This record gives sequence, C-alpha cells and structure tokens, in this order.
Amino acid sequence: SIIVPVHNSECWLDECLKSVWEQDFKGTMELSIFNDASKDGSAEIIEKWKIKLEEVGVSVIVGSNDSSQPRGVGFAKNQAVIQSSGTYLCFLDSDDVMMPQRVRLQHEVAIQHPNSIIGCQVRREPEDSTERYTRWINNLTQEQLLTQVFTSHGPTVIMPTWFCSREWFFHVGRFDEGGKGVPEDLLFFYEHLQKGGGVLRVNHCLLLYRYHPQAATHSVLEGTIWNHRVRFLEDRVLNSWTSFTIWNAGKQGKKLYRSLSPANQKKVIAFCDVDEKKITKGFYTYEESEERPKPKIPVCHFRDVTPPFVICVKL
Repeated sequence: SIIVPVHNSECWLDECLKSVWEQDFKGTMELSIFNDASKDGSAEIIEKWKIKLEEVGVSVIVGSNDSSQPRGVGFAKNQAVIQSSGTYLCFLDSDDVMMPQRVRLQHEVAIQHPNSIIGCQVRREPEDSTERYTRWINNLTQEQLLTQVFTSHGPTVIMPTWFCSREWFFHVGRFDEGGKGVPEDLLFFYEHLQKGGGVLRVNHCLLLYRYHPQAATHSVLEGTIWNHRVRFLEDRVLNSWTSFTIWNAGKQGKKLYRSLSPANQKKVIAFCDVDEKKITKGFYTYEESEERPKPKIPVCHFRDVTPPFVICVKL
C-alpha cells in the first residue's frame, strides 16, 4: 500500500501520483490517499488519477476529513494506513516524486527485514537546498544509521522514504496525532528503536524530496525537538550510566546539562573543553538550581577526564 496524506497539495499532486502510476513493481499494489480538509483542487486531481491507476490494476482508496480544519499529518497518515490493506506500507508525501523502481527495490529489502524501517537515498529539489542535511541522509553508513540517531537532524532515514511491514507499523503503534508542531515522524522513529526495530537504507536515489516553505516540517519548533531528543538520549543511554562527562563547556553543553533529569544531572562528573578561558574558570555553577549550595561542576581539558562522554558539538 502506498500511503499518501494530502492537504492543499494541488501544485505537486499530479507529479506525485504520476510517479505511483510509473512504478515498475510487478506485485499487487494499492494507493491509499487521505485528503485532510484540502480547500484547493486536490480532490479533483485525486479523482482523475483514481481512474488512471485503476485502469492499470492499482486499486485506489480515498478517505477524507471533510470538516473545515485539517487534523494534521499524523492523523492523515494513520487514516491512510488504517483504510489500506497491504502487507507492506510505502510512505509518500504528496509533494514528493518516486523513481519508478522505488517500490520494487524497497519491497525486496523489507521482505528480508520485517521489523525494520527501510529508507533510500534522495535528490533534493531545488538541488542546493539543505545541502549538508542531504549529504548526511545519503551517506550515513549502515552502522551510523543506528549510532547517529541522537543528532539534531532527526531520523537517520527520512520519513518520506519509509517502507515497512504493516504488522511492524501497528506493533510500534501509529503516529502521534497532536497535529501542527508535533514531530510525529521523530516520535515514531524513537518508539520503533525502543521496540528493537532495525534501520536500513537502499543505496539508490529513489525519491525526489521537495523543499518549500509550506512544508509541514517548518511548523515544528526547535525546542520541541530538543526536549524529545534529550528524553530519548536519557532513555536509551544515560539512565544506564553511573557517571559521564559532557564534552563542551559552552552554550550547548550547559543547555544539555540543564535539560537533563535531576537524577542524570547528578551523574555529570565534569565538562571538558579545549577553550583555555573556560578551563581556567575551573567550574560551572548551576545558577537555576533549587539546591543549596548550588551544584558546581568542574571544567577540565579533555585530556584530564575519564569517559564515557556525551559529545555536544556541531557535526
């Protein structure tokens, strides 16, 4: 089942649905679209492609939220999944375009790895947008797909490229339906990892990934993502450590320290850095603390501290 949430997507939808029609996959395929309160011509475009796709043997299920307000990306994706019936789910955003071999190549990998999210490489449109991010998405090694899940970039395989089994999707438990401002893909990805799911990437460029100001991604605040990242880092790593050092005595390192739970703050034995000025100062006082005396954490040169570290710097 190809899962497509739609909200006011008329300017991209034709190209998107044409790419479904052009898939070279030989098995049974269906398109499941959920139209989330679109006020433009999206519904007409969907109807046009429904006829074309059914002519070539692709069944099309169309659901819609007919109220005046959209319920959000998480809700629309969940509805599109619920109304579909395929053993595997191929997620596609209505502003993106699949290469003809996408379903076939990801399906081949998904059969071998039923508890994994399978991604792929992407081509950005316009080409020069988010250059570093795109390079990161496309070049992570298999090992890094699991080790770089704590960075600010979010999921190591991006949501518009996801392909997974239906059974595993429901085992993880659907997308958060909080609506605008909720990073529903990040939360699902974290939950997937917590449940022991794997992450794989097909090393072919199988998606044209569009960047534009209307994209839902832009409604998520950095602070929201930061808080989810810190909780995830604590759950996955820090809660099982007895002590650790934060590598960065500057703004980011202190911000991380302040964001930790009180139990994990107590485990921080030092900050380390290379900046002489910070090291000479000797310690960081946690001014916002309720405790008396306020906690003072030593600041040392990185040569003088013991691992493990949380490295808090820009990649």
